[in-house]
Amino acid sequence: MQLGDLPVDRCGMVLGDAQALDDFTGLDGQSTDGLADVTYWGKYEDTVHAQFGGDRISQHPSGHGPRGWLDLPLAEAEAVAERLRIWTQEGPGNGLMVSVDAHTDFHRFNRAGWRHPLLAGVIDLGGCPVLGLSWDPGDHSIRHHGERADGQVYPATLEARAGEAVLRWTIPPYDPDL
Repeated sequence: MQLGDLPVDRCGMVLGDAQALDDFTGLDGQSTDGLADVTYWGKYEDTVHAQFGGDRISQHPSGHGPRGWLDLPLAEAEAVAERLRIWTQEGPGNGLMVSVDAHTDFHRFNRAGWRHPLLAGVIDLGGCPVLGLSWDPGDHSIRHHGERADGQVYPATLEARAGEAVLRWTIPPYDPDL
């Protein structure tokens, strides 16, 4: 069944029930569950780990990722991040990056796809399963050169396979001359 076309978007894609997507919280939205994740990385990562702790947070199928803490209450996450920032300012100076990611739907999609080779993950949104697709940071703006405005739209079909519905989105192979 031909569904139409989907644009390639430099920030990823969200596919799901339109009514459920009305409640989607993006990057700057409020935490949907009052929780947040704190991550840190950079020049002083090992020193910070020795002093403050934090687990390796695998954000890639290879197991790579920053250190930090998952699922902290938002106020606690902000306090932990502030302690790391103060330590950096009072001690070694620049060289440590600290991030607090509130559990918005945007972050939950990214987190659901951390270990998937295509950075794809499903979350529940308004009682409906919704698919989020992320782009590797090195892939999105260099390869695709834009979205619908730049003609970067490709056919999407819904197919039956082994008794299940499969969404097929056909994007041509990379052409360095484009």
